[in-house]
Amino acid sequence: MAETIAQLIGKVNPKLYADEGARLLKKYSSIEGIPSEEVKENPLSEHSLVYDSSSETLEPVYFFILDLMNDFGLETEKLIDNFTSSPGSGHFAELGQRATIMQQQGTKILADINNVIKSVLNLIYDLKDFRIRLYQYDDLKTDKKESALLSLKQIWLDKVDINKGNSSIKAMALGQAGFQTLIDAFLFVKNDKDVEKIDLNDRVKRILRGRVLEFNHWLGESEKELRKRYEIERTYLKTQVNSLKLYSRWAKPYLKAAKELEMKERGREPALVKTFNTIILELTLLGKKKIDVKEEAISGNLPKEFEKTYLKNKEYYSCVLVNFKFRGIPQKISQQSHFAFGGRAEISFKAYVLNEDELKKLNEILEDSDINDALRLIEGATGESLEQLQEEIDFFLKEANEDEQKMQKDTSNPFRALIGGYKEKPTKEKPKISVSMPSERTIIRSESFAEKNHIRPLAGEVAKDLAFKFFDIYKKAHGMPSYT
Repeated sequence: MAETIAQLIGKVNPKLYADEGARLLKKYSSIEGIPSEEVKENPLSEHSLVYDSSSETLEPVYFFILDLMNDFGLETEKLIDNFTSSPGSGHFAELGQRATIMQQQGTKILADINNVIKSVLNLIYDLKDFRIRLYQYDDLKTDKKESALLSLKQIWLDKVDINKGNSSIKAMALGQAGFQTLIDAFLFVKNDKDVEKIDLNDRVKRILRGRVLEFNHWLGESEKELRKRYEIERTYLKTQVNSLKLYSRWAKPYLKAAKELEMKERGREPALVKTFNTIILELTLLGKKKIDVKEEAISGNLPKEFEKTYLKNKEYYSCVLVNFKFRGIPQKISQQSHFAFGGRAEISFKAYVLNEDELKKLNEILEDSDINDALRLIEGATGESLEQLQEEIDFFLKEANEDEQKMQKDTSNPFRALIGGYKEKPTKEKPKISVSMPSERTIIRSESFAEKNHIRPLAGEVAKDLAFKFFDIYKKAHGMPSYT
């Protein structure tokens, strides 16, 4: 990832947190068009320190600051967690083996998912064909009976009778003398009585009687078999969709673990020498604390009238961005498969003020960037594959549920009413297959006078104070010099 979180924040609010932000806005027209790599970060304040100890592990450095942020009431989340090991180190080989195992397991499950998706596709296409045929059988009971019967006769001629070869109706009518009227006669008559009424020679009538009887038997049996097959495949579709959900749930941990075990490409990073035993870690934390306008007005930090007259437009947060860069020496713990890391830690504390719209926009940009692409890859491999089929799947599964409910409402037992069998039970809407859909883009609303001139400046002072306190407390707690 080329961009940093500080650059992304500068992109969200270039006028405040990017050098020459007005020029970038003029050049690219909107914040959406600004390339993150062109943003020169400009936080409200910044403090940095360096902790270097090859004998002590790096975990305490991270957890000390994380706990400190939580103790000050900040809501903290991790935005970046990257690592790179030198190719010649034991840590590289160890994590490479683990990543390979995760990839192999994920690939096996994805192959199963592929097979299930193919099965679902075939089932949907079969069910659609069955549905079209069943419409014709349903029309036999309506005023469209004549048209439906003609359609079914055509199907019988093309699918069933054609198997008789030269003795089929079409072959005889088109290839043998004296049977030219056979097709028209078959389409016209409905039963044996109709055969006797039409003006045809006895040879044609004898053939026609047998074929009409055969067709009528096929008509009844084919409907039963088709409905039975339709129900079986519809039930099987439900089973396959459930299997797909199960496979997807199994695949996600392996795919996510494989992604998280990938190392970041660092190109010409001078700290990574191929044969050295070195690792570089990057961690970024964002802590935010909401500004309570009413409480601040009571405390005198905001005008007194804000206590009663301020109309809240959006929430404001004092934010502290803590970035860690570790250059460590992996040490394998005796008789264990874990590593301990001692080395040099460079830590920076940056202060910002972000309102709720800016935070939402920042999360959108994170989702669009390469920082958080692991979950998007997983969803693309499992959920999005069925996005186009969602409507068809819902139709057939909903239809199956309705049929089950009709069967449960059997009125043949007069004692069902005694146990509440006729009471309608509220039906819950069937949950859809989880598919990641793009949401509407957040629009950053303009600030009111009170927000721009009172609340944001106050939140900025709080953020700068928190950033300095974290820096100062850690420095004093470890008795170390600082570099600001």
